[in-house]
Amino acid sequence: MSRSTVQESASYVYGIMPGDVEVDPEATGVGDPPAKIRLVRHGDIAALTSEIALDRPLGRPEDLFAHQRLLDEAAAEVPVLPLRFGAVVTDDEAVVEELLAPNHDAFRDALDDLEGRTEYIVKGRYVESVVIGEVLAENPEAARLRDDIRGKPEEATWDARIRLGELLGEGVAARRDADTEEIVGALAPLSAAVAVREPTHEQDAVHAAFLIETDRLEEFERAVEEFGERWAERVTVRLLGPLAPYDFVTTPYPEEG
Repeated sequence: MSRSTVQESASYVYGIMPGDVEVDPEATGVGDPPAKIRLVRHGDIAALTSEIALDRPLGRPEDLFAHQRLLDEAAAEVPVLPLRFGAVVTDDEAVVEELLAPNHDAFRDALDDLEGRTEYIVKGRYVESVVIGEVLAENPEAARLRDDIRGKPEEATWDARIRLGELLGEGVAARRDADTEEIVGALAPLSAAVAVREPTHEQDAVHAAFLIETDRLEEFERAVEEFGERWAERVTVRLLGPLAPYDFVTTPYPEEG
């Protein structure tokens, strides 16, 4: 009578890379302690993986950070197709059979398209007092409501405060749309592709991803710096990257075996 065995570990997949690359033997990924990184190769491509224990939850902030860090560091050196956090399959054989083999040509072509290109994020955050002042200066109703509620109890001016909040929110959103259009319009000619992201904060002025060719990076950085200088009094502009190109690739998500 045979006895079934309980699987204790599986393969965690971070992303897809060219098959001729090598990984740093000291590189680590998710897990506690962090697991060693390995490559599972198939044809012209390879999966960046590590072993993961199945008896512990996956989802700690440290795991998410490790996933992103590893992919961003890889993207700074070679083309990489990132998988979203949490891609787990039975073992390395399943990595090949379920992910690499059926998608080999599509992955190879996508990696070829990314050769010499990396993602960067342009993030701008309004100086709150300045942008609110701009909205109030252009919206007489908002300015009147601001004056009406000044110094009065909150409970006596509840409706007016709600309306003022709506007007300020609409005004900031309109400015965000205009500022995003301006900076994206200026930076798009320096980029291979652009993806405008949703704001992550009510005071966001711009949040956009750009796929940048290596030989145009310095020119792109200068253009972002010029916007930062021009907008210095009203918007804090940051350039983040290089990053894995999450905004410009769609990678199939392997099912856990």
